[in-house]
Amino acid sequence: MANPAAQEILICVCGGIAAYKACEVVSALAKANLAVTVAMTPAATKFVGALTFEALSGRRVYTDLWTSADLHDVQHIRLARSSHLICVAPATANIIARMAAGISDDLVSSLLLAADPKKVLLAPAMNEGMWQHPATVRNVKTLSDWGIQLIGPESGWQACRTIGAGRMSEPAAIAERIGAMLGQSLD
Repeated sequence: MANPAAQEILICVCGGIAAYKACEVVSALAKANLAVTVAMTPAATKFVGALTFEALSGRRVYTDLWTSADLHDVQHIRLARSSHLICVAPATANIIARMAAGISDDLVSSLLLAADPKKVLLAPAMNEGMWQHPATVRNVKTLSDWGIQLIGPESGWQACRTIGAGRMSEPAAIAERIGAMLGQSLD
């Protein structure tokens, strides 16, 4: 169980094949005794089940705006405000576009719209063509201009059976970056 005095980390998992890597990120952060909460898009639940993240984090996983343990709890505000850092892994072209446009039509996009951009880290993951598309380039620049940080993407083998830029950074590198942003070592 995470240290109650630990810094709160919110991992937002979006729907892409790289969602399985988010499991390793959550595990690494939990092993470092950080308090980790996971929120998932509906598409993310098609790749990895919420139960997996509950087991790894030791906490409830949030998957929609309408289910709350407390009927007076506005989750998208509370989770965004109580987090010291929010990491979106994988950050799909879809969530990047919705963030840049200010669209908040599910829990994860609402959390991100309610968050301070300076405490958000994106770990992009998508096909090379999607990563290099002018719309994605524009959206990433917009988010960067707001103070949102990125890690990756890397170049390598992709699920679409090609090699190119767009592969999500490795979980250990993402966890290290989170630690650095929080000013602590994850050893």
